[in-house]
Amino acid sequence: MLTGLRGGRAGAGLGVGGTGLVARRGTVQSVSTLLHTVLWGPLDLGAADWWQLLLHFAALSLLAVGGAITTVPDMQRFVVGEHRWLGEAQFNECIALGQAAPGPNVLFVAVIGFSVGGLAGVLATLGGTLLPSATLALTASRWGQRHAQARGLRAFTAGLTPLTIGLLLATGWILLQPVGLRLGAVVLVVSTLVLMLRTRRSPLWAVAAGGLAGVLGWV
Repeated sequence: MLTGLRGGRAGAGLGVGGTGLVARRGTVQSVSTLLHTVLWGPLDLGAADWWQLLLHFAALSLLAVGGAITTVPDMQRFVVGEHRWLGEAQFNECIALGQAAPGPNVLFVAVIGFSVGGLAGVLATLGGTLLPSATLALTASRWGQRHAQARGLRAFTAGLTPLTIGLLLATGWILLQPVGLRLGAVVLVVSTLVLMLRTRRSPLWAVAAGGLAGVLGWV
């Protein structure tokens, strides 16, 4: 009888130990999965995908007249339409989060990269965006200082103004697509435009109003 009791206790101990081992293995696997997602993102991108991501954002950085935000339509076409790495709603959330966060305007590029490929995606999109454009801007600014009064340079600069406005309007139209021309969305667009043009209020008021409208389901 004593032998049976001892055997039962030993079996119970093994059972508890086995359960603990399984739980620890599950925890290690969960942490490993989380770490992989943070480093490489939720998608299984191949080497060709990483090169495409880096080179496409590098090319866009050289076309970003008026800032990275003006290239959002082509970013959306590449990430959402062509490769389907993100959905339209996810893409717009990346833009909104990057624009609402304190810091430089280009932060949304990092958010897109992280959503696609984790920290490696941030390196690809943000590095691709910053390195070519920073190199070009440094070179062009030095050249521009030496030829500031050149007629061709002044004409080129003047021509970029309407181009920048057009690119910004295209960006706004792309971001408006998921909500469509709903009354709440139209009211927010017009109100933000009036607020920025007619007052000196901080854009944070418009951001807060947009967030509240979204929470309340008005857009």
